[in-house]
Amino acid sequence: MPDPGRLTLPAPAKLNRMLHVTGRRTDGYHELQTLFQFLDHGDTLTLSRRDDGELRLTPSLESIDDGDNLILRAALALRDATGCRLGADLHLDKRLPLGGGLGGGSSDAATALLGLNRLWELALPLDTLAELGLSLGADVPVFVRGHAAWAEGIGERLTPVELETPWFVVVHPGVSVSTPAVFRAPELTRDTPPITMARALQGETASWRNDCELTVRELYPAVASVLDWLSDRAPAMLTGTGACIFARLDHEADATALLADMPSRWTSFKAQGLNRSPLHDALDR
Repeated sequence: MPDPGRLTLPAPAKLNRMLHVTGRRTDGYHELQTLFQFLDHGDTLTLSRRDDGELRLTPSLESIDDGDNLILRAALALRDATGCRLGADLHLDKRLPLGGGLGGGSSDAATALLGLNRLWELALPLDTLAELGLSLGADVPVFVRGHAAWAEGIGERLTPVELETPWFVVVHPGVSVSTPAVFRAPELTRDTPPITMARALQGETASWRNDCELTVRELYPAVASVLDWLSDRAPAMLTGTGACIFARLDHEADATALLADMPSRWTSFKAQGLNRSPLHDALDR
C-alpha cells in the first residue's frame, strides 16, 4: 500500500525553445518573450510528512546555503500563506546542473509547492500556488501550472501552447553561468522588437533564437565550444542564460547516435520534449 504521508515526485527540466529580450525595466529586470517546454528528465523530490513542524532537506547542495535553497523557501512560503503547522523531510535526488539554464531550482520549488499542498491537505488552487511561486522566481509559475507556454513580462505572463515534441540532446560544458552577469553585460541585445505569440508559433523552429547566446559565448568560451561542436551536427541553441545547450533531433535513434559521439569532457543526456509536465502526471495518478 502507498504511504499517504510520503510522495516521490519529478521536478522536470525545461528548455527555452526561443528567447527574445525586448526591453529593460526601471527596476532592472528585463522584458522577455520565450517559449517554455518540459523534458522527460529532471530531479526527483521525495517528501515525507512530519507532525512536529520541522523542515529538513537532504542532502545540502554545495554552494547554496539552506536558507537560500528554493525548496525550503517554497515550504516556508506555503506555511506562511496558510498557517499550516506541519513539517516535512525533503530528499532531493539532484540530476540537473546548477546554473545550467534548465530551471532546476525553480522546478524543485514548484514540486515542493505542489507536493506539500497535497501532503499537508491544503487544497490551494494552482493560481494561488503560482502566485506563491512567482515570489520565489520568475520561472517557478510555469512549473506550477505544468503546461508548455508562451511567456512574456519577466517570464511570468503565461499562455499555454502546444509545441512539437522532438528529441533533444542536452549538453553541459562544465561551467556555471551567472544570470545576473549575462543581464548586466553591456553587449546584451535588449531591443528585439516584440512579436505576437501567433507569429512565434508560425515561424519554423530553425528561425528561433536566444538573444542571450552571443553574450554567453563571449563570457564563457566553454559554452562557445559546445555550441560550435553541436551546431555542426544538428540545430543547436542555448537554453535560458545557459550554460546548457540543446540540439533538436527528429528521432530517438538520432539522439542516441549523437550521444555516442559526444566528447567525454562534457556531460550530456537525451530527453523528449513534453507539453505537459510529468509532475502533473504524477500527481494525477
